[in-house]
Amino acid sequence: MSNVIINRVKEFLKRYPPFTFLSDASLEVVARGVEVRFFGQNEFLFQQGEPAQNFFFVLKEGSVHLLEQKEGKGRIVEVCDEGDVFGVLALLGKRPYILSAQAKEESLIYAIPVSIFEKILEENNKVALYFAAGFASGQVVVRSDLSNSQKARSLMKDVSRDKGLLIFTGQSDFSYSPQVLTCPQGTLIKNAAAMMAKNGVGSIVIVNEKFHPLGIITDKDLRNRLLAQQKSYDTPVDELMTSPVHTKSKESGFPDLYLTMVKNRLHHLIFTEDGTPGSPVTGILSDHDILLSQGNSPAVLINALLNTWDVSEMSKLRDRAEKLLAYYLENEVAMDFVANIISEINDIIIKRAVEMAKRKHDENFPEASQVKFCFLSLGSEGREEQLLRTDLDNAIVFEDVPESKIKETQDYMLLISQEVLEILFSCGFEACPAEIMANNRKYCQPISMWKKLFSDWIHIPNQQALLNATIFFDFRPIVGFKGLSEELTEHIYNEISGKSIFLNFLAKNALLNPAPLGFFRNFIVEKSGEQKDKFDIKLRAMMPLADIARLLVLSHQVVGVNNTFKRFERLSELEPNHRELMLEAGKAYEILMRIRAIEGLNEGNSGRYISPEKLGKIQRQLLKNAFAPIDELQKIIKVRFQLDYFGG
Repeated sequence: MSNVIINRVKEFLKRYPPFTFLSDASLEVVARGVEVRFFGQNEFLFQQGEPAQNFFFVLKEGSVHLLEQKEGKGRIVEVCDEGDVFGVLALLGKRPYILSAQAKEESLIYAIPVSIFEKILEENNKVALYFAAGFASGQVVVRSDLSNSQKARSLMKDVSRDKGLLIFTGQSDFSYSPQVLTCPQGTLIKNAAAMMAKNGVGSIVIVNEKFHPLGIITDKDLRNRLLAQQKSYDTPVDELMTSPVHTKSKESGFPDLYLTMVKNRLHHLIFTEDGTPGSPVTGILSDHDILLSQGNSPAVLINALLNTWDVSEMSKLRDRAEKLLAYYLENEVAMDFVANIISEINDIIIKRAVEMAKRKHDENFPEASQVKFCFLSLGSEGREEQLLRTDLDNAIVFEDVPESKIKETQDYMLLISQEVLEILFSCGFEACPAEIMANNRKYCQPISMWKKLFSDWIHIPNQQALLNATIFFDFRPIVGFKGLSEELTEHIYNEISGKSIFLNFLAKNALLNPAPLGFFRNFIVEKSGEQKDKFDIKLRAMMPLADIARLLVLSHQVVGVNNTFKRFERLSELEPNHRELMLEAGKAYEILMRIRAIEGLNEGNSGRYISPEKLGKIQRQLLKNAFAPIDELQKIIKVRFQLDYFGG
């Protein structure tokens, strides 16, 4: 591969875990070894039961479904998105694929050789931990951007205490059984089976006189080695047991335990006093124990959402996600991870809702249903920052159709949107008071009309246009033909290029709410109305940071980074002289998001208005720290965009 292509591969991979944990040199090795493969729509990359290839895969472009094939039907287990890693489980366990991978649209795949991967797995424990935790529920890794160093630190912190499950599942520990059913060698299989039945367990460990493990027999062994082989029930357990056994100490970290089970295709792992077979048995861990500990894990919730068409069930699953959110906030889990997981769950509900709507209406609109469209999330959901189920902003963009077809196409799109919104309302989300929703004809338009709207806002930046900019410029494609979203993004950047007047207006808008530095001396609170004497955390602290981040990424023409703290992270690279300030601003925004989400969950509302007298000392200090970068950034913007000479 040429150096240009290698650099392109490197730049792509380093945005996604586990490659985010690699050094530049390791990333270079991976990039050089990558094979670029193309798969057509509905083509299989591999099928269930096939031997593992010598590669694992990363999705570069397109969409891949991982399917469990049963009785000729494929059940969706996971929908892979850009940057997702798959095909690793079979590779680690050196076993056939347990799922099929099918391209649902034309897809570009990076295939990474196992030889390179195994070397990195040995050298980098962060990569090993990432894969181990991702496999905890038997799923592929849930899409979760671990790109910044803060996330890497929190992921690696206290691994032995939390067994690596805290970050990924909302469980601070996993349970194993200290009561192990055992029998001495020489026991007849009929007696061992009777003991298993009496104790209601699926395994029995064969031990010597010192209680050291010699072997294990499971339900599966009884079926395959006793019944299927038509052996006598008087056969000694020694002849049927799996031996030698794999043992670990119960003090081992979760990644080590789970990777041992995956690599050796174990359903049970025996704990001994010192972790070797030469010491007494102290416990047993089964894959069932791990699964039970995953009740509210993101992977389990996502899998359940992907496999239901029942709106009431979707609503219950979204309620469970709220409990997961509360747990994450309580346990100080890194904010970018929390936001990513909640956004992923919200996205899947929208994707599911679109599928359900199309099933209902496509038959009545044979032509319009073939028109390409993309459902966009706007505002905070577009930025992947909507933790609470507050009001939603969204829109639909569809490809241009002949004038005579516009009304019918729009009518169809509005029906789809209405169905989607009804499902979202059933799942606890609220309607947007300003009706900035896809079921509003104004925001359900062909691409040419959307281009015109954005051009008008950029060329004539009045107050309404600037208000629209804060909502619409943060759009994110959720489902449908993402090429329309990319085309719109390209149009916006082309329009802004060289139009400094729009950026100047946007900069002026970003200074409308000065940093609330006087907060602790004379609280900057609402002076009247329902929220009198409360602090508006959204208007006075979060919006200034979100507006500044948007303004600066637009001025740098950065495409594809919507999230506010990720924007600041990127800006820290683009503006090295302001690196510390940008990182501080990103951290400040995370703190504000956390405080608002906790307030909202405690009060059962949007969390926007906070009573200052209820804040504890630590929260006050956090807020005070969060306000400082707003003031510094606003000073920089005032100078950079010459606002003193701009009527501002």
